[in-house]
Amino acid sequence: MAAVAGSSRAAIASPWLTGTTPLGLLAVAIAAAAALLLSRNSPSLAVMWLFGLAFGFTLQRARFCFASSFRDLFLLQDGRVAKAIIGGMAVATVGFALVMYNMVPNLASGSLPLNAAVGPVGWHTLLAGTAFGVGMVLAGGCVSGSCYRVGEGYVGSAVALGGIMLGLALLGHTWPWWWDNVVRFQPRVWLPQGLGWGGAVALTLAALAALYLLVLWWESRGGMVVSPRPTAGAPAVSFSERLEEMRRAVLVRAWPVGLAGLGLGTLNVLEYLFSRPLGVTGEIMRWADGLAGLMGLGFSGLMAVGEDLGACALPTSGSLLTEQLMITGGLIAGSLVAALLSREFKLRAPRQGIRYGQSLAGGILMGYAAGLAAGCTLGAFFSAIPALSLGGWVFGLGLALGAVGGVELIKRLS
Repeated sequence: MAAVAGSSRAAIASPWLTGTTPLGLLAVAIAAAAALLLSRNSPSLAVMWLFGLAFGFTLQRARFCFASSFRDLFLLQDGRVAKAIIGGMAVATVGFALVMYNMVPNLASGSLPLNAAVGPVGWHTLLAGTAFGVGMVLAGGCVSGSCYRVGEGYVGSAVALGGIMLGLALLGHTWPWWWDNVVRFQPRVWLPQGLGWGGAVALTLAALAALYLLVLWWESRGGMVVSPRPTAGAPAVSFSERLEEMRRAVLVRAWPVGLAGLGLGTLNVLEYLFSRPLGVTGEIMRWADGLAGLMGLGFSGLMAVGEDLGACALPTSGSLLTEQLMITGGLIAGSLVAALLSREFKLRAPRQGIRYGQSLAGGILMGYAAGLAAGCTLGAFFSAIPALSLGGWVFGLGLALGAVGGVELIKRLS
């Protein structure tokens, strides 16, 4: 018995500085130095950088991706990630309501809360959600999922990110038609203006609860059973063993996706309390415009015909360093840090050539759809529903419809 306990403790007390862990510690030092340098000139940028790092770290450790939530639900009848997303939105709904109430205490004024993802909602929103749903399943990840997987070394996700920028560029050049013929005629439906604060929050939370029960029912139809986590052999006793056990809990074992969802919802509230809700499309659109501009095909001037592009708004400060860059760049950097520290970073290229085509095509669909909806699964869904915007629900319906189609398409391609 003593021999078994000893071997278990030896396994716990494995060396820390092996594999990519030293590179991870170096990445932590660089990220911290960047935060310190930013804080000297712009504390707000430093805070947003830290938010981005936290989001990316959490996404990587929990394997949290909106594409997998829909794909796993319809393909495997596994709703764990879907339920985590619903839980995160429930937390954010309460927090967002408190933040937005301070902005718009008088609903009779007709004002909308600053930076809230409350964009024009119409048939174009449903179309964008459907196209995005197909694209994220085809590419194997949503926009945020592609970003964090780039930090892990996935080549296919880098191709998908390139496709997203290409899709945003295509949308930028066709945006004047969408604005002149469709978007500017669509209403901005913010639920508190019709239902009051209490009614809007209660209805949103009730709808999220009903959606949670629906996912639970869907899982039970397929007999989904989650195996319990294996327990450690012997408890850690010495100080070094306990430190190693803490490292394994944070960096080796995958984080519980349910807790990650609640954590992401909380981080979203904190970010909105500080500046704006979570969203990455606007910054990636700026990257796309910059690359297109090198070829004389920039589109930011065309996008200016829209009065308010919400989460897709291009930064107007003219500065290279923006809050959106801190969030999007920090997300990728946070994932890289997590992957290096957990020894999960590795350059992974698709084994089949068709995967490059799938990633590129899926990315183009996601980029175009995210531009049209003024946000991706983060800005137009995960942040829009807590912002009490009807558009978030319409986009979410489109995501579900598109994911079903994407799963069928993947089956045929396989």
